[in-house]
Amino acid sequence: MGDVLVLNATYEPLNVVSVKRAVVLLLKEKAELVEAAEAKLRSESCCLPVPLVIRLVYFVKIPPRISLPVTRRGVLSRDYYTCQYCGTTPPRKYLTVDHVIPRSRGGKTTWENVVTACERCNGRKGNRTPEEANMKLSAPPRRPRYLAVATLSSVEAKQAWGKYILWE
Repeated sequence: MGDVLVLNATYEPLNVVSVKRAVVLLLKEKAELVEAAEAKLRSESCCLPVPLVIRLVYFVKIPPRISLPVTRRGVLSRDYYTCQYCGTTPPRKYLTVDHVIPRSRGGKTTWENVVTACERCNGRKGNRTPEEANMKLSAPPRRPRYLAVATLSSVEAKQAWGKYILWE
């Protein structure tokens, strides 16, 4: 059915949950509706708009530093499924994770050293740095700021989330 962005009481993104879970939080009055779709959820006794963004009523303290593992899905999601060299958005199966500083030259698999690349650009870059291959990154790779950003499956479909997530 879709995903719902959950904000802390301070409007900081916390997580992404299913519509079903979001409705439960709303009905138990543990969260309030911030943004909704035009579609409605209907039952015999009530009608609710489909939530897109909800905010928790009470503040949830989270650790300042969540250690987020570097995964293919996370890197592709962080980079919006777009090649960071040429800017194309091919199907996911044609996307690769490229080490900016190649592993053979001591580059580590960290958020700051891996980017999404199409097969063509990854092959063209090969075992070189972007400067040596005369290729420019569209943006320097960074660690995702929020856990929710790393778990997004389709950023384009979540335009309503844009004002709540700082895309760095």
